[in-house]
Amino acid sequence: MTALRDPVRLIPLLFLGFIAAGTLLLWLPIATADGTQAPFITALFTSTSAVAVTGLITVDTPTYWSMFGQVTIMILFQIGGFGIMTAATLFGLMAGRGFSLREKMATQVERDRLALGDAGSVLKMILLITVVVEAIVAAILTVRFATQHGMEWGTAAWQGLFHSVSAFNNAGFSVNSDSLMGFQNDPVVLGPVMLAVILTALGFPVMQDLRHNRLRWRRWTLHSKITVSATLVLLAAGFLLILAQEWHNPDTLGPMGVGAKALNAMFHSVMPRTAGFNSLDVGSFYDETLMTNYALMFIGGGSAGTAGGIKVTTFVVLLAIVYSEIRRQKDAALFGRRFGHGIERQALTVAVAASTLIIGTTMYLLAITRLPMEDVLFEVISAFSTVGLSTGITADLPPAGQIAIIMLMFVGRVGTITVATALALGAQRRPWRYPEENPIVG
Repeated sequence: MTALRDPVRLIPLLFLGFIAAGTLLLWLPIATADGTQAPFITALFTSTSAVAVTGLITVDTPTYWSMFGQVTIMILFQIGGFGIMTAATLFGLMAGRGFSLREKMATQVERDRLALGDAGSVLKMILLITVVVEAIVAAILTVRFATQHGMEWGTAAWQGLFHSVSAFNNAGFSVNSDSLMGFQNDPVVLGPVMLAVILTALGFPVMQDLRHNRLRWRRWTLHSKITVSATLVLLAAGFLLILAQEWHNPDTLGPMGVGAKALNAMFHSVMPRTAGFNSLDVGSFYDETLMTNYALMFIGGGSAGTAGGIKVTTFVVLLAIVYSEIRRQKDAALFGRRFGHGIERQALTVAVAASTLIIGTTMYLLAITRLPMEDVLFEVISAFSTVGLSTGITADLPPAGQIAIIMLMFVGRVGTITVATALALGAQRRPWRYPEENPIVG
């Protein structure tokens, strides 16, 4: 009962509950296209990937899963994208009580500034944005698929709905075996998908800020200013790097015209930071392009949204700390505001914990497989950052390797800080401090 009263512990429990329910549903014979029972590890991997809105798959979604299975997957990533913190807030409202100050402080890292208004208004805003954006994107895609790509209206409607929900929730699942590679020359398909991904990758606190303050920059919170400005920089940098690196690659951008090259470079600048759609063959990327993807996936998107990674605010705070140390300034600051030491410690903790998990899992997978290191590292970062892009090795991982990826997706979605906070909740603050002594650094 203690866990049910504590939102920090409730978040992982809710995730585990949804993953378990999804696994059982996908384990049913009705969930597969041929009517046979899927292996348990396949059902578990797919359910975890869906709830964690990752998009990594060990089997081909449109051919392996039946319509029941595909609908189940879509519902799972809709739940995951809606946010377990939102579900925890709703749980608190249904129980007829508010969260204590200690609980609010403990969950502040994942909630960030979702408490700008009361919980009820936040829920209404999230539901409204979800329904409106998914409906608009689904309608655009449905019409495009039916009128320009020769699909029957029923098929077009299912494709439009599935890809719209997947894009909005940054899930990266597709009911096409080649994801969106068949539409690499169609901006009317790739464009709405990109916009939906970017919007939710900003995070709900930024959406709420934009809702109240529009484009009045001076009235934005520091969180919104950092998230929006860093997002624009990363999108532009990713676009220019991928465009330059893959310009002459005969297996990706090489054969395309200038317009198509720009469109697909922009698409692949957006996707590594949060969603796993691809319009190009990721396995054919040059090594330098994979390195660009490593960085974009690791940084991720905005806090308190559907994006993964360590989050752009974490990355920017770390850069500001480094800059202030180089300039020998006492405080790290941006946009006329300094950061508290607590935020600096949180950012450092997130980055170090993420790096440790990625390095450890990569070493483990290299030890149990003979796969190339660049592909394994790509897979691991993609799993931790809940991106879902892959060079094509997911299905080649042994069961032990798939279990490692499952655990990484779970931890990546729940959040390293949330896990650490949940583990530390029972600890008591020490009433004393050790004497200070500084070691040599550097």
